[in-house]
Amino acid sequence: MARITAYTSERLALDPPPLDRSVPLAELQATAGQTITAQGMGGAAALDLFADVLAPACLSIDHPRYLSFVAAAPTEAASLFDMVVSVTSIYGGSWLEGSGAVYAENQALRWLSDLAGLPEGAGGTFVSGGSTANLSALAAARRTWRDRIGDARRPGGLVVVSSAAHSSIASALELLDLEAIEVPVDESDRLTRAALDDTIAGLDAAQRSAICAVVATAGLTNSGTVDDIGAAADAASGLGAWLHVDGAYGGAALCSSGAVNRFAGIQRADSVTIDPHKWLFAPYDCAAIIYRTPALARATFTQHAEYLDVLTDAGDWCPSDYAPHLTRRARGLPFWFSLAVHGTDAYREAIDLTLAVASDAAEMIRGREDLELVLEPELSIVVFRVRGWAPDDYRRWSDHLLAEEIGFMVPTTWRGEMVFRACIVNPLTTVADIEAVIPSADEVVGWSR
Repeated sequence: MARITAYTSERLALDPPPLDRSVPLAELQATAGQTITAQGMGGAAALDLFADVLAPACLSIDHPRYLSFVAAAPTEAASLFDMVVSVTSIYGGSWLEGSGAVYAENQALRWLSDLAGLPEGAGGTFVSGGSTANLSALAAARRTWRDRIGDARRPGGLVVVSSAAHSSIASALELLDLEAIEVPVDESDRLTRAALDDTIAGLDAAQRSAICAVVATAGLTNSGTVDDIGAAADAASGLGAWLHVDGAYGGAALCSSGAVNRFAGIQRADSVTIDPHKWLFAPYDCAAIIYRTPALARATFTQHAEYLDVLTDAGDWCPSDYAPHLTRRARGLPFWFSLAVHGTDAYREAIDLTLAVASDAAEMIRGREDLELVLEPELSIVVFRVRGWAPDDYRRWSDHLLAEEIGFMVPTTWRGEMVFRACIVNPLTTVADIEAVIPSADEVVGWSR
């Protein structure tokens, strides 16, 4: 216990933490070897192995130059309380077994619901990530649609979604045997009212009656673009369909000072996904799925078994009733603890800071003749190209940054072209950090030779 506590303290004191690197399998086999044996190696040796070999082979997602995918930058309060959640052995699936934990989690969910403008009765649960949250929302939408048409076993069903929606939406539709009606996006990958109206106008009566949901994205993971949520809400209302808003990444900006207006219409959603582990400073894994009418989700997910009757008959708020899980860790508690410690004003200031850094980074890129913004940043994602570079140049530069532990910025594609994408969700990231991972004018020329 003393050694683990010391390791934790030392890790939290690192400023910045080490970026570290990805290690090939052969190297790990040579350095770590067989770690599980009949006799065991003991606590001290196992911790040394982790600290010296395994941990340095994992990237630190809280490094200020971890700019790929969507990173996480948990507060120290959240990270420390994650340990508390583990050592207290709390079960977070039912009120009977974890009423205190569920109460705290629900206060965090209430704050998120208020940010989205959802009514007093809204609620949900914390799941592992946006993929599970989106799957949960669409499963509830399908059940609600089937109840509406009076056919509990009706196969199929249609979901209106933009062609740029997150890959988890397509995965959820496949798992649920639902079919996508894709709406083309504009030059910024945005779902627009005109395209949405044109797509729906082209459907026949049978197709319209089969639509169970309309999905809008509040911040695309690739570009940060926010769909026209109001238009999606109008379309869902006109069709009598469920409106789901995927704000897994971008929903955090609802607590910002200036970006909140970009989400007009989200208050009309039937369900909203927001991942605190993406841009609200919680540790992995923590994603919120919130329902306007939680009873509809409960009807979808509550499991019935003799040994569970004591829970289902009680009518208490059980987080296991609002997603396809039964056993669950109280994964929302570290997020709640951080909110309780720091207050929501600090969260607003931190989000505002990341948005400002993204804006300043875009301005810096605009001032370079060898660089070009692909599109104006709407949230905290900056997408840019290096003039004259081929795909291999992007890949080699990204590999160089990681090998030298300078930063982590992998390329992405935009309209079939390889470009760079920097996602800024860490309040400790500065414009100087962005400059450090961007090739200098000389490197732009030399690297492509």
